[in-house]
Amino acid sequence: MKRERSFLFAGLLLLGHLATHANDIHNPATPAKDTLPPVETKSGFANYKPAFAGQTRIAGAKTTTPFKVEKIAVRLGNPFAIVPMPNGRLMVTLKSGAMEILDKDGGLIKKLTGLPEVVYAGQGGLLDVTFSPNYSSDHTMYWCYSEKTDGGSILAVAKGRLDESSGKIDNVTIIFRAAPATKGNLQFGSRLVFNKTGELYVSCGEKFAPDIRIQAQDPKSYLGKIIKLSKNGAAEIISSGHRNPEGLDIDPSTGELWESEFGPHGGDEINLIRPGKNYGWPIITYGLEYSNDKVGDGIQQKAGMEQPVYYWDPVVSPSGICFYTGSSIPEWKNNLFVACLSGQHVDRLIIKNNKVVGEERLLTETKQRFRDVASANNALYAITDDGDIYRITKQ
Repeated sequence: MKRERSFLFAGLLLLGHLATHANDIHNPATPAKDTLPPVETKSGFANYKPAFAGQTRIAGAKTTTPFKVEKIAVRLGNPFAIVPMPNGRLMVTLKSGAMEILDKDGGLIKKLTGLPEVVYAGQGGLLDVTFSPNYSSDHTMYWCYSEKTDGGSILAVAKGRLDESSGKIDNVTIIFRAAPATKGNLQFGSRLVFNKTGELYVSCGEKFAPDIRIQAQDPKSYLGKIIKLSKNGAAEIISSGHRNPEGLDIDPSTGELWESEFGPHGGDEINLIRPGKNYGWPIITYGLEYSNDKVGDGIQQKAGMEQPVYYWDPVVSPSGICFYTGSSIPEWKNNLFVACLSGQHVDRLIIKNNKVVGEERLLTETKQRFRDVASANNALYAITDDGDIYRITKQ
């Protein structure tokens, strides 16, 4: 497996602007502008009317702090997640069923053993990972993956004890399955995040098929839901009406849970998750079927169903998300960063009073599909579907 610790390039890759100096590309300090045009300039698929001003195509923004971009690892496989470990290291999950511990510079430390078999097909495989709030003492990690069952495949969440020195995971226990199992291998979600009280949130996809996706509205099904697992293992549905929620993080300034999910043909969403709320899929959406037909009745609003805080049309395919917790780029504090697949960039969303007030596209010149982002070591990390890792730090 090819690794690279040296800097392949560093740079500013912002809004299509590329300023080169030998092999280094930097973001020069530039005066802030009061208003920039929206970063999205293409026509939408559905072109539905937003429910409120600023729900889509908000004014553009541009980072004024000089920063640099380094490619610190290449071709790690087919990754799904890059997650900070409590000791400053990074854990990368590969959909084929492997996990690797990396140092902060992208170098391989250890490949893990002891993981259960995954269904590596379609959008299934080994997905997200997170660590116990008491990891320094209990060394417990949690991960989600697609598991083979008699009924097809199912999203499972497991936990185990990690010995970092040997890379072995012991005492593996499955603590949750997002029943029912289905024959399909698409749209599992899924991300994991602990809240401040030590309860684990799990985002579950609705498995895509038209005859199955309506279960996102079924309180007896875990499909299309966000689940909270208590410390004693009880599973509670927190919210419903989700399509394919591949991003989940908690705002460090408020403790509130945010989510990203794929729409169909248009209608990708950013949602603020509130307990007991219904987020509408497949009853309401700002997207179309892939055939360009309306989804259901073709409505975007309905009483008792929540509106997305923000949506995209055309799609950007939002996968992993994270809030920036570093201090080296102060204007990014508590901004939400979104790894975009079809959009081939990392999206920066400036949020005030639970509304998006500015948007910036980063790393556009890489022409890569971004799968996940992480804030760690006073830096922003982004991993691509090709298995490349980029690190953004203050210049």
